[in-house]
Amino acid sequence: MRIVRVDIYKLNIPFLTPLKVALGVIEGAKNVAIRIVTDSEIVGWGEASPFPAITGDSQEGSYLMSRRLAVEIVGKDPLAIEDRIREINMITVSEPSIRSAFDMALYDILAKAAKLPLYQLFGGGKRTIRTSLTIGLQDTVEQTVARAENILTLGFEALKLKVGRPGLEDVAHVKAVRELAGPDVQLKIDSNQGWDYPTAVANIRAMTSFNLQYSEQPIAAWDLENLKRLRDKVRIPICADESMFDDKDALKLMAIGAADYLNIKLGKAGGLHTALKINAIAEAAGCKCMVGCFGESRLALSAATHLTMARPNICFHDLDSAFLLKDDPVEGGMSYDKETGGLIQLSDDPGHGAAFDESYLEGRVSVES
Repeated sequence: MRIVRVDIYKLNIPFLTPLKVALGVIEGAKNVAIRIVTDSEIVGWGEASPFPAITGDSQEGSYLMSRRLAVEIVGKDPLAIEDRIREINMITVSEPSIRSAFDMALYDILAKAAKLPLYQLFGGGKRTIRTSLTIGLQDTVEQTVARAENILTLGFEALKLKVGRPGLEDVAHVKAVRELAGPDVQLKIDSNQGWDYPTAVANIRAMTSFNLQYSEQPIAAWDLENLKRLRDKVRIPICADESMFDDKDALKLMAIGAADYLNIKLGKAGGLHTALKINAIAEAAGCKCMVGCFGESRLALSAATHLTMARPNICFHDLDSAFLLKDDPVEGGMSYDKETGGLIQLSDDPGHGAAFDESYLEGRVSVES
């Protein structure tokens, strides 16, 4: 098999409501779509969703870099993923979002060639997966509670609260949502690096009785020493997100004991190839993982769902970004059960099962052999 063409597009879809986090405001999907076409007529789709404040890349940068990556792999065997990923990583070790898009398109082709859904290609079986739904930073406790009430009405069994406000302002928001939700709804918080070490200690201690699953990235990504100190000092588990991009970061975090859980995002890891390594390292260290997202549509979320379906060590799921989009540009792939809140449905179509409706795509550029 040989790659004969790579098509590159931009995808722009606003969120229903902008999502405010400690690092800024996410207005919607400003993504890049990749289609890899082979001489056997098998096509693979991928999606990049850059978030500059975390991944350091952008839609425009990913769009430009995709042409260089396409030139490197066109004319070559898409099934030799180890070789293709190595070649891509030799061009850039940054730009994780667009590397992820090429990675998931290649795995889509591999699974289609094997006539298997991607989770089966990875050796997994079907299991129940539910996603949480995220509440961004609201100005008042009343607004936070109103948003939580709407989500609970939809049947979601897990909520993530964005925190990272000054002082102890977050405590009232989290307490109010716990009181509304009752004891059985899973509740977790994500600071997006919004606290310094003393503020993190004070907040997490004040929230100890709220039965939180974990505190995600409470302090600066680079501050691993204090992340470990924090984990040793508080009773709520610590989840590393921005501190952990790839398998090398995972190994370092496990070696120093800085996190209870690791948040795998394909857009940070550069794709499924590295995500599998991260999970293996975490599992060997006795550490559970979650899979998260940025502003992806259901296409990239489909690839992430296949990953988590195949690896039971991934037990937390934050795959809600497509739920926030005003339009759905994807055909096939994962879907949300509208009657059961966060329950995710996944078909057994070969590959990751998703493709873009091209009417939503713009700015097509093609690189051919």
